[in-house]
Amino acid sequence: MKRVFAFACALALCAAARAEQIVVSNYAVTTNGMPFAVAMEKGYFKEFKVQVDGILTSDGGGTTIRNLLGGKLSYGEAAVSAVVSAVQGGADLKIISGNVHTVAEFVWVAMPKSPVNSLKDLKGRKLGYTNPRSTSQALAILIMEGQKLKENEVELVRTGGFGAGLTMLEIGGVDVVPVAEPLWSKNQGKYKLIAAAPDILPALSNVVGVTTGEAAKTKGDFIRGVIRGRRKAVEYMYSNPKESAEIIAKAYDLEVPVAESTVRNLLASEKKGGVPYWGPGDIRIDTMDNMIRAQKIVGALKGDADWSKLIDESFLPDDLKTKKK
Repeated sequence: MKRVFAFACALALCAAARAEQIVVSNYAVTTNGMPFAVAMEKGYFKEFKVQVDGILTSDGGGTTIRNLLGGKLSYGEAAVSAVVSAVQGGADLKIISGNVHTVAEFVWVAMPKSPVNSLKDLKGRKLGYTNPRSTSQALAILIMEGQKLKENEVELVRTGGFGAGLTMLEIGGVDVVPVAEPLWSKNQGKYKLIAAAPDILPALSNVVGVTTGEAAKTKGDFIRGVIRGRRKAVEYMYSNPKESAEIIAKAYDLEVPVAESTVRNLLASEKKGGVPYWGPGDIRIDTMDNMIRAQKIVGALKGDADWSKLIDESFLPDDLKTKKK
């Protein structure tokens, strides 16, 4: 009996040793990480023989990278600009999957009685963004480019955050502000929709899957399992948006109708822009180039990315790898 007990304990210890956390930027806060909630609830990681015993969240790509490196983890999801910046600083990292291909969670709104009814009305107005060097600042500049507006024709105003931006909008401090899901779904009907990202912007890589050089050499099975588990979760979300929303609502502390509106809005965005929001893992260099350019515009990144050294497609399912001619 003692031998059986000891053997059982040894097995449990081995299983615990194999279990590992992953780190996902803004998990349980912003929309990029929602497939991971579905994968955990549905047991998809276990289905692909990996033990993910928790998902660490962070407040941005830089923090995610530090957690990945400092915690000696094998898998993270972070902004492509954060990965490129870290590699430029000497970090040994590889992009192993393309997770979210667009910024479809962004919309721009005005007050219901505002004279601003479209982006064409921005001339001479105040356009909000969250913080310097943020994605929202980069997108504001891309909007101005798209509308052929000069710097002196629109005043860009820092709001400090999406919620703070709506407050500034309500008191007249700005004319138009960005809002991201799920905050938009919480407030639909309260503000006037001026534009949605898929209608006005190119596809810009949102987040990618990333690993360390060491983990790439030693944790290949774990990385492959995470990628495949997440892919199955994305497929489930397309087939079962209502059920997925119920899972996400629990993980994100949202009301189910808000979660469902968010999921359906983002799934439907593919019909507008032609590129899915949550990708299955395929790496799209064009969307990454678009985001790198946007981040360089606001000074969040310098230099170019050498994708030939940064990308490792070996962990992807064969059908998601770049087709070689």
